[in-house]
Amino acid sequence: MAFIEAYVTNLGKYNEGELASEPLKFPTTTEEVQALLKRIGVDNIQYEEIFIADYDGDLPELNACLGEYESIDELNHLACLLSELDKSDLEKFEAAVASGEHTSGVGDLINLVENLDCYDFYIGVSDDETLGRIYAEDMELINIPENLRDYFDYEAYGRDMRINEDGGFVKGGFFLPNGSQFIEYYHGLEDIPDEHKVFAYPQLSIREQMAAYKEVIDRFPQAAERPRPEQSHTDR
Repeated sequence: MAFIEAYVTNLGKYNEGELASEPLKFPTTTEEVQALLKRIGVDNIQYEEIFIADYDGDLPELNACLGEYESIDELNHLACLLSELDKSDLEKFEAAVASGEHTSGVGDLINLVENLDCYDFYIGVSDDETLGRIYAEDMELINIPENLRDYFDYEAYGRDMRINEDGGFVKGGFFLPNGSQFIEYYHGLEDIPDEHKVFAYPQLSIREQMAAYKEVIDRFPQAAERPRPEQSHTDR
């Protein structure tokens, strides 16, 4: 399952009027990232910067929550966490995203995955009457005499409960916070496990490095007067 598919794009070439972009499916590996960067010309010599031109994947509600300059390592960490969820928790995550809970960026979404026990999700519940019957009959939150059940307004009761509990209908069911404390476990890149960190520039041969430096100098003669930058594996 491709939880996230990001169209990784060479920013420098884009600014020059050329589109060099390829999709990258997450979770991914360092080798896949390096190979993709090499194919789109991001070598940390001529071109260093990337951005995400678009998103795709099997969780469409998620795509609108991700930005152009998200970290590759953070995207991979999020996808790895999603891959560890069972079906019911994955459905709950989709419902949380659809409701707009903690969706302001990839860091928010990582914390959301870690706090799914703060929410309840009733699959298939899509109207107030059904919700009212669940609260009244299944949960028995209100005592309705048997002889009055045919006259009870389950729809109004369900609507009141939905409003009072700050819940909402989303695609797939009814979603609501259950009052548990939301804990911010993730604070930044330093919290990503090493096995989830995948960003690295391509490893170039000496010949490839010299050819790249020559092209830079041919295009920008003033660059010949500057010290050559050391290769870095800083995440973009």
